[in-house]
Amino acid sequence: MAMSSEGPVNVNQTTPDASRDEQDLVFAYLGDPTTHGGALVRRIDTHAAVVFLAGDRAFKVKRAVRFPFLDFSTLEKRKAACEAELAVNRPFAPDVYHRVVAITRDSSSRLAIAGSGPPIEWLVEMVRFDENGTLDHVASKGRIDLGIADTLARTVATAHAKAPVVDASRWIDALASYVEQNDTAFREDRDLFPSAEADHLTRACRAELARLRPLLMARGHQGLIRQGHGDLHLGNIAIIDGLPVPFDALEFDPLVASGDVLYDLAFLLMDLVERKLAAAASVVLNRYLAQTRRIEDLDALSALPLFLAMRAAIRAKVTAIRRVHMPAEDRSSIATSALTYFRLATALISPTSPMLVAIGGLSGTGKSALAQALAPDLGPAPGAVVLRSDVERKAVHGVDETEPLPPDAYSAETTARVYAALAEKAGRVIAAGHSAIVDAVFAEQRERAAIAAIASTSRVRFRGLFLIADLDTRLLRVRTRAGDASDADAAVAQRQESYVLGDLNWAEVDASGSREDTLRNAKRAAID
Repeated sequence: MAMSSEGPVNVNQTTPDASRDEQDLVFAYLGDPTTHGGALVRRIDTHAAVVFLAGDRAFKVKRAVRFPFLDFSTLEKRKAACEAELAVNRPFAPDVYHRVVAITRDSSSRLAIAGSGPPIEWLVEMVRFDENGTLDHVASKGRIDLGIADTLARTVATAHAKAPVVDASRWIDALASYVEQNDTAFREDRDLFPSAEADHLTRACRAELARLRPLLMARGHQGLIRQGHGDLHLGNIAIIDGLPVPFDALEFDPLVASGDVLYDLAFLLMDLVERKLAAAASVVLNRYLAQTRRIEDLDALSALPLFLAMRAAIRAKVTAIRRVHMPAEDRSSIATSALTYFRLATALISPTSPMLVAIGGLSGTGKSALAQALAPDLGPAPGAVVLRSDVERKAVHGVDETEPLPPDAYSAETTARVYAALAEKAGRVIAAGHSAIVDAVFAEQRERAAIAAIASTSRVRFRGLFLIADLDTRLLRVRTRAGDASDADAAVAQRQESYVLGDLNWAEVDASGSREDTLRNAKRAAID
């Protein structure tokens, strides 16, 4: 057995002899350095394709094979598959995927790329990038830069905005079939996957899908079930010119590549969580939500535990099956990896209870830095949703979050509107079973009472934190701030010294030291 992204497939294949002979000629041609002006050629083989890396280009040829889940057995089908690959990857990697081009043969039987003779094969031509620069290699070193994570979330959000809408009911039915396929695979491999845990995982996934079906259908009506990347894990994201670029989107089956946009994102989030890169996972989720500005996605957070668990379970199943084809000495490590994904799936399907944290303080006390640092520690995975007044104010005015606003955007009326929006969104997040952190000045007692009331009404834990720092520290911070949503400057910080805060019944947190000191102080107050 081998695996597609979502379910088990039989590896039995058929390859027409004539196609195999023809492709052998093509492979020899593309593997010859003289074809590429003398550049060294590296060949990479997979079950469905062969890739040739030469100079600054990569050439991908579909194998003339037929599997139960794909059919590349004819030249016409391979051309169509190449065109599909180009189409699905262009939204994610427009500068990587160049064109679909023919290998031609002239009257003298000479082969050429885009020559004058008739096509005998088709390929996808791409820009070559450092194959060791994919995020799985970066993650293996234990760290992914948070700036890269932020940019990656923006890239995915932009691609999702362009992705075609698909039928929700077909995908929901397919998701149900994936649950059953996982169950079958786990039952057939009881030596690796404990029976009781596998049974619990299946029951929980079935129950969650039944509970969420109305929500997912509504998401379909909202146009949020789309054909996305389909295989958005760290190994399919490359750093190119310092930026993360998703590639190798799933092209052979539009249904398998489809799903709720948060299900597509969940593969990436799960991969980061599994590698214990919680801070990066939190940044990806929060930037994605901030970038799309879809309030509906806050309600859909209730589906995130199922989406994450499904991605982990599928990866467990796929990894376990690899043992069959690997040398005996590698099977133990592969089994360990599969079991790790399985344990993660069982944990993700039973999320922790949410809580609401409000972080107040005058400008320059470090509220936003603390919120970002604290978010990964508040379950469920991949951490709390951060709702920031500065970002919300820019959204209210329909501008980019780093675009300065005029003074009248800070009127009492607008500020009340911003706080009301923050309270509404916090309520949606915790109603969806997810933790939230609300970051705002909260200078007035009524503002603090209103956000605390959201937690009380929802019957979730609440912690209010108010950061304290002296004026000189605050002035230094606002003066050195750049590329941030906050418009607060030194004059604002000076003016806030006259604020009458009233009864501060929140925990006061010393924020005059380093970010690490502030985080440590806040954790004691918010979590312990």
